[in-house]
Amino acid sequence: MSAYYSVNSYDQIMGQPVTVIQKSVTKPGVLRFEINRSITGMDHERYSIEQEILGTRPPDELAKALFNLGGIEKIHMNSNVITIDQAKGQINPADIAKTITEMFTYYLPGVEVPSFETATEG
Repeated sequence: MSAYYSVNSYDQIMGQPVTVIQKSVTKPGVLRFEINRSITGMDHERYSIEQEILGTRPPDELAKALFNLGGIEKIHMNSNVITIDQAKGQINPADIAKTITEMFTYYLPGVEVPSFETATEG
């Protein structure tokens, strides 16, 4: 058994990091990313900058974070594929990849993980 899967190695990284790969697209103004996680299951999720996102599910939160970057008109998610229609102008694909990666990273170096006691206080 490798150390990564060892039940006695709690100091090892838990889970796998999210991998983001930008795929080539022939349509101008469209960016496509694939990640190593399914965030919508089998569903298709569509978001537009013109519509308020009321949900709090992971794809909803990711869409909100991506729209906050600016320069995005529409987002489509299906399983592990995220397709973005850019607004006029450009958005840096590296910023999108960073946002996707950080959205699903819960344990960051230097950030104290709350205990059950501190999470229920206040």
